[in-house]
Amino acid sequence: MGKKFVCVVAVSATVVCASAAALVIRHRSQKSSGQWAKAMAILTEFEEKCQTPVEKLRQVADDMTAEMHAGLDSEGGSKLKMLISYVDNLPTGDEKGWFYALDLGGTNFRVLRVQLGGIENRVVKKEFQEVSIPPHLMVGNSDGLFDFIAKALSDFVDSEKEDFHIPEGRQRELGFTFSFPVRQTSIASGTLIKWTKGFSIEDTVGQDIVGELTKAMERVKLDMRVSALVNDTIGTLAGGRYKNPDVIAAVILGTGTNAAYVEKVTEINKWEGLPPTSGEMVINMEWGNFHSEHLPLTEYDSALDNESLNPGEQIFEKIISGMYLGEIVRRVLLRMAEEAAFFGDVVPPKLKIPFILRTPHMSAMHHDTSPDLKVVATKMNDVLEISKTSLKTRKVIVKLCDIVATRGARLSAAGIFGILKKTGRDSVNDDNQKSVIAMDGGLFEHYGKFSGCMESSLKELLGEERSENVVVELSSDGSGIGATLLAASHSQYLENE
Repeated sequence: MGKKFVCVVAVSATVVCASAAALVIRHRSQKSSGQWAKAMAILTEFEEKCQTPVEKLRQVADDMTAEMHAGLDSEGGSKLKMLISYVDNLPTGDEKGWFYALDLGGTNFRVLRVQLGGIENRVVKKEFQEVSIPPHLMVGNSDGLFDFIAKALSDFVDSEKEDFHIPEGRQRELGFTFSFPVRQTSIASGTLIKWTKGFSIEDTVGQDIVGELTKAMERVKLDMRVSALVNDTIGTLAGGRYKNPDVIAAVILGTGTNAAYVEKVTEINKWEGLPPTSGEMVINMEWGNFHSEHLPLTEYDSALDNESLNPGEQIFEKIISGMYLGEIVRRVLLRMAEEAAFFGDVVPPKLKIPFILRTPHMSAMHHDTSPDLKVVATKMNDVLEISKTSLKTRKVIVKLCDIVATRGARLSAAGIFGILKKTGRDSVNDDNQKSVIAMDGGLFEHYGKFSGCMESSLKELLGEERSENVVVELSSDGSGIGATLLAASHSQYLENE
């Protein structure tokens, strides 16, 4: 009798334990299901707010065109600076000689040495070196930054080989590509309006940027003259025109973004009182500062802007350029981790670090074609120290990358379409006129899904017939070569020759 009682108790205990385990498993499953639904709701809401139907893109393009008109009419009349570049003669192909270029465009800069061979030989020889700027110099003082640049330039000059021939009695001449907003006062001088791309060096704002570089070169005893000060976009336009006479505009899509184009002087009302020109003038738009009520902005963009060094400014740049795309992805993933336990019960600490997920990481994940999305798993582990992700989770990450990249690419296309509308090249005309857009920047060159989406979106806006005569053409290193070309065409020795 006692044995039977013990047996019954044991069986009952087993049943209770099994039932409890089943309840725990069911609870966990329900919790997991609920968390996943919450994560998908966050993703779906973000996707809806990022939508860029063609009607919205046309509205953005119309606003871009209107802002271009306003910026040409008066100083401060537009979010677009529409800066006069003093470049009224683009390269012809006749340029000859050895020239240097300094291309300061972001967290890195390049120094170049180029031999131009005229219309027959074009670029005979090119040598360059890329230098990374230490982060502390991006927020320090002007002497620290420009001394570092001048020293790198001096070291590069010291590496000249015997075949580099500067005629006796001549200075080396430099084309200075400076990819920040500058108000030009001549082809070789201009005052800094503001820093962008993470730089913040207040003692240079309002100063002649060529003067700052010249003083730094004097401090390192480098005998060199700055013959042309150009924006990287203008350099890209000059380099593109050197290769193709149909180039009418240039766009940079890299760490930052900007556009420049050729305008009729009669359209520039604020040109009054300035020297006569050939009738055309290259305009530096500074389109990164463009803003429109039709831009599809989200709470993540607002938070990023509010926490930036320049809140309320460079809104267009903050949703289409390489510096920010990966950061937008990180912010959405962080919310999914915090509110929906997307990566488990503990929020990965590194996911909380701003800008730790860079756009090259995003591009690598977006382009992952492996069956198990191995690249996504590797990036999550290497960059964010998230070691275990399911295939379902990785697919969501790829989808998120696609949403952010597609929005940026389609808005870039809308900006280009706005330029074509302003110059009257957006519709079919009788002379079958070609319009070539010279492109440069790592985002466009290396992020294939971004550039492909941008080009297809531009064709969608133009229509099939007109799109046949609008060409987007990579002009790799255009800004550096363009600077040497403009230094050559504005050489101090040109008149004597």
